[in-house]
Amino acid sequence: MNELTVKLLCKQGDVDKEIIELVQKAETDISSQFNRIDEISEYNQLKVLNAMQKERLDATNFNWTTGYGYGDVGREKVEKIYSNIFNTEDALVRPTIVSGTHALSLTLFGILLPGDELISAAGAPYDTLLKVIGEKGDEPGTLLEQGIKYKEIPLNDESIDVERLVSNISSQTKIVLIQRSTGYSFRKALTIEEIEMVIKRVKMVKKDVICMVDNCYGEFVHIKEPSDVGADIVAGSLIKNPGGGLALTGGYIVGRKDLIERIANKSTAPGIGKECGLTFGTTRRTLQGLFLAPKIVSESIKTAILAAKVFSNLGYEIIPKLEDERSDIIQAIKMDNKEKVIKFCQSIQASSPVDSHVKPEPWDMPGYDEPVIMASGAFVEGSSIELSADAPIREPYIVYLQGGLNYYHGKYGIMKVLSTFKNSNLF
Repeated sequence: MNELTVKLLCKQGDVDKEIIELVQKAETDISSQFNRIDEISEYNQLKVLNAMQKERLDATNFNWTTGYGYGDVGREKVEKIYSNIFNTEDALVRPTIVSGTHALSLTLFGILLPGDELISAAGAPYDTLLKVIGEKGDEPGTLLEQGIKYKEIPLNDESIDVERLVSNISSQTKIVLIQRSTGYSFRKALTIEEIEMVIKRVKMVKKDVICMVDNCYGEFVHIKEPSDVGADIVAGSLIKNPGGGLALTGGYIVGRKDLIERIANKSTAPGIGKECGLTFGTTRRTLQGLFLAPKIVSESIKTAILAAKVFSNLGYEIIPKLEDERSDIIQAIKMDNKEKVIKFCQSIQASSPVDSHVKPEPWDMPGYDEPVIMASGAFVEGSSIELSADAPIREPYIVYLQGGLNYYHGKYGIMKVLSTFKNSNLF
């Protein structure tokens, strides 16, 4: 970092010089880890490029229709490109899928019938999905209300308890759900190798069980995706990794053609399925974001590794650890008290290009049982591939840092957090 950059950080960024030196030392110590990240990013960039070329993407595909959306060739092109990238038979990629939870919910409601059983293989799923299932809250229209059975297999030392999982598979088991990322837990994300092993064991016990992967935060972190190692259906959000910071909204579901057909019928109506659905002019940004996504995901991972190094040097407990294989873009840091969580998120917000003057506070967010604080001064509201941080206000007070459209911004955000901690006597 040159002298002018240091002066700019100190004067305009209000960053303490001691903090800059601390972060620079950590950066030097981890720089060798960045080579592997760049190798994965390069492979995935070529994979995306190849998919767009193979599917003959052209400028006319960015046009869009009105009304029912009949004959929207851009919409169809997006779904063919996604299917190509994820190596699946079919895909449903729509701006009308409002979130990752919505994509997962559509998948579950599209496939499961009364009397079927869903098993969550990696312990409790993300908080919002528990309300879809009916395990939390008192919402109408849940899976449990519609006669679908549910089992949850607790993790065994942060890993899927495979023996317990397969012993719980019954004749009624229709879907085994594997959540790749951590959610609001304090565990490592499941690696592609772990997911592959679980799927193989499940299929050995009951071949027709549908293995479903919640892929949120995990796209392009590895050379392979869950669909490359046997997952029947995979779902995620476009305002996370695959949107590349440009997708305005949306979600994706990729997998077997028969399953996508059922899910598409649930998303519109039987007999309509994928044939209708307006894209509202989002096709260009959806695809441009997808094209940029491998590089942006790599920048996010570098930010996460720097945060891990800095906070572990300061004595904080972190997940994943520096030596762990990463399978998502999230860095969890145990803060141990409410004040640090709030200051952390407020500092990330203050370092943002959008709404930097806003001070986030914990609030009762829909879908969550406890107040949640979220820092996301993003160009796309709620986009967690942009630098963001969030946490439920509950013990042991873990904050989750993710995203960063470029590493320099991520590094600056970490410096802002540390400067705030120092000025508030929170070190």
